[in-house]
Amino acid sequence: MKLFGTDGIRGKVNKFPMTPENVLRIGMAIGSVLRNDHGRRMVLIGKDTRLSGYMIESALTSGICAKGMNVTLVGPLPTPGVSFLTRALRLDAGIAISASHNPFEDNGIKIFSSDGFKLSDALEQDIERLCADENFPARRAAGEKIGRAYRLDDATGRYIEYIKSTIPRGMDLDGLKVVVDSAHGAAYKVTPVLLKELGAEVISINDKPDGMNINEECGSLHLDNLARAVREHDAHIGIAHDGDADRTLLTDENGAIVDGDVILGIWASELKREGKLKGNGVVSTVMSNLGLEKYLAGQGIGFVRTKVGDRYVVEEMLKSGYSLGGEQSGHIISFDYNTTGDGPITALQVLSLMRKKNKRISELAGGIELYPQVLLNIPVAERKDPKKIPAIAKSIDEAEKRLGSAGRILVRPSGTEPKIRVMVEAEDPSVAKNTAEGVADVIRKNMRASN
Repeated sequence: MKLFGTDGIRGKVNKFPMTPENVLRIGMAIGSVLRNDHGRRMVLIGKDTRLSGYMIESALTSGICAKGMNVTLVGPLPTPGVSFLTRALRLDAGIAISASHNPFEDNGIKIFSSDGFKLSDALEQDIERLCADENFPARRAAGEKIGRAYRLDDATGRYIEYIKSTIPRGMDLDGLKVVVDSAHGAAYKVTPVLLKELGAEVISINDKPDGMNINEECGSLHLDNLARAVREHDAHIGIAHDGDADRTLLTDENGAIVDGDVILGIWASELKREGKLKGNGVVSTVMSNLGLEKYLAGQGIGFVRTKVGDRYVVEEMLKSGYSLGGEQSGHIISFDYNTTGDGPITALQVLSLMRKKNKRISELAGGIELYPQVLLNIPVAERKDPKKIPAIAKSIDEAEKRLGSAGRILVRPSGTEPKIRVMVEAEDPSVAKNTAEGVADVIRKNMRASN
């Protein structure tokens, strides 16, 4: 039985694995695997704004308490807030109930250990093993050993105060006009309140969650509304989160997108200038733009690529001793402040940099020239490595030779869908388009399409 993907457990609500009876079992497994009799035996549970969050929260709480662990409930809170509070309160584990940028019909379970990092593969396998054991649920706590559930009412306030502490004392945002798109998600209170308390003029959009509108044509996957609002209000910057606010993407004062690659470049360059870039390097994924890699090289900053997924970025950061990493999609991780992607902290650090250098975001981003990028998704009957098919491998090799140092091609199976993803970057957008379509045609001819 496979429960965990690259970002916890996720699926359609009321279908396996996200059924209440299975979530109850998952809660019991978490209570058994993460129980520490020398600790507080306490698990913190937060969630985003999905309707199904109530059901999943209740099932998880029941399962954890049935195994003799206690639960602290914090209600709607960004995933990075869950990670922060798990560490700050010295709890045994933290759980964020969220399916991130997915539609409301989906939900998921992200688990953090006591140090605020996502669970290791070994612990995930232990949880899966127990969930598959038919005899496991019968081994429950009894009598006074059953766990209790508590509610922490000031979780949002604690998280906001911590975020404020990440910028210099005395710095404020007076005079900055900011549009914030919370995606009707977990940050609908956090980021607008945070920025207002620091003196910014905030125009808050998509901040009225009803349980079913999370990520709906808004947030970090749909930046058109944000860009339009920035221009209409003559704002200095636009900030967009996804449903659980572990991502931040930006638009500049003209409505142009500032993606995770550009944010990484801006942040890394300033840390390097201040002598604070640990390891003198940055970690990102194979999807990051070649323009970022060349910009960092010009700044004398190392650059390491990993597989797609913020957990792989974090693993490489720990391995290499780097403190900054992230993804093009807006997951930005700074070990100086948190152990996972933190959207509100990322946003505040960029605003702090704008204030410190007295520059617009377009000026800060201006030195990073991203290559035109084309991404094609080709439906196939099954996810398998296309490079093992000779005709496809030959077309990729020929494309790499044509692009040379002036471009890049990446062909990989999707980790979540029966699709092959083809990404091409080149200085000339027409070259990128033609190269991607040429390789895609070879894939279609040599891999059976899905029905």
